[in-house]
Amino acid sequence: MITFPCAKINLGLNIVAERPDGYHDIETVFYPIPLTDALEIKYMSDEFPSDVPCDLKVTGHAVDCDEQKNLVVKAYQLLAADYELPRIHAHLFKRIPMQAGLGGGSSDGAFMIRLLDERFRLNIGIAEMERYAAKLGSDCAFFIEAEPSFATGRGEILEPADGPKGNLDGYYIAIVKPDVAVSTAQAYKEIVSRKPFKCCRDIVRQPIATWKDDLVNDFEKPVFKAHPELAAIKDKLYGLGAVYAAMSGSGSALFGIFRDEPKDVKTTFPKCFTFTAQL
Repeated sequence: MITFPCAKINLGLNIVAERPDGYHDIETVFYPIPLTDALEIKYMSDEFPSDVPCDLKVTGHAVDCDEQKNLVVKAYQLLAADYELPRIHAHLFKRIPMQAGLGGGSSDGAFMIRLLDERFRLNIGIAEMERYAAKLGSDCAFFIEAEPSFATGRGEILEPADGPKGNLDGYYIAIVKPDVAVSTAQAYKEIVSRKPFKCCRDIVRQPIATWKDDLVNDFEKPVFKAHPELAAIKDKLYGLGAVYAAMSGSGSALFGIFRDEPKDVKTTFPKCFTFTAQL
């Protein structure tokens, strides 16, 4: 059985408070986009000599990894602690770039929970799957349903976004990911947490033309200071005609939203990963 874990972008991201557990409270709108990995699972024969019950193979982007530390395996282990699962082979083909702020790893883990639930008829239910996913990572719960959501807390408290899906239907998105590694921990250190003047959920209900002035990702200021080439990519996306452009999460991917299919994205960013699709 196969599934296709999707990426996400953040429509606005505000760091609103520091938490006693060392994390931060945020406000953001998660929005799924049609850039996907591929994840397949199969029964493992009793005769197959595997030392692990979930034998994962990762191919595609970022194949140099410890597969047993992947969130796909951790998702299997999480459910296996409460449910009787058979041994399986899993194949993850990576298309979503890593360390991009697109949630690729989180999506893989959450979609593994969904896949195991469906394949082995565990009947876990959405709310319980979200609870399991939240144990894997702050934004993992979003990917259980992967619908536009207003997220608070560490990113695991989800409510309907009530707006962006209709707003963005028919628009195009361009993703640009340079070969830049962003330190999320350092970016957090340079942010003074505060409640925004206007909530991002309210802003995305406004006409998209207003987003450029009103919708903010708090990570952009410290990250652009450390990596000015990312700010230059955002400017170039506007130069190509984007009605809104921003960094996703803590980066280093940036996205532009366009009324018409953008031209020359690959030629404008020849040394970057690029992806274009209609929403």
